[in-house]
Amino acid sequence: MCIGLPMQVLALSPGHALCQGRGETRQVRTALVGPTAPGDWLLVFLDSARDILSARRAQEINETLDLLDAALQGTRAPAPAGGGTDAFELPSRMSREQLLALSGGAR
Repeated sequence: MCIGLPMQVLALSPGHALCQGRGETRQVRTALVGPTAPGDWLLVFLDSARDILSARRAQEINETLDLLDAALQGTRAPAPAGGGTDAFELPSRMSREQLLALSGGAR
């Protein structure tokens, strides 16, 4: 499976950008997105930028990826930076009332 990662541009070279995101640094091809600048956020698939993101959208994607990673590890993700509650809860940790509300079932 291929998942797009938000990465921030650190430096540019012809046709490429040195980017950092999710704990790693990569040389990314930029031919599909056109001109970029240091500080821009890119959505990267297999070392190729596919879209230019706003900082807010990059944060949302990172928070979602954190939730997925936590679910795969069987742990709870940290609360989203914007506050609020987790985007999802594992059904095994839900109360009967929460499961009924989620499924639209009768009480």
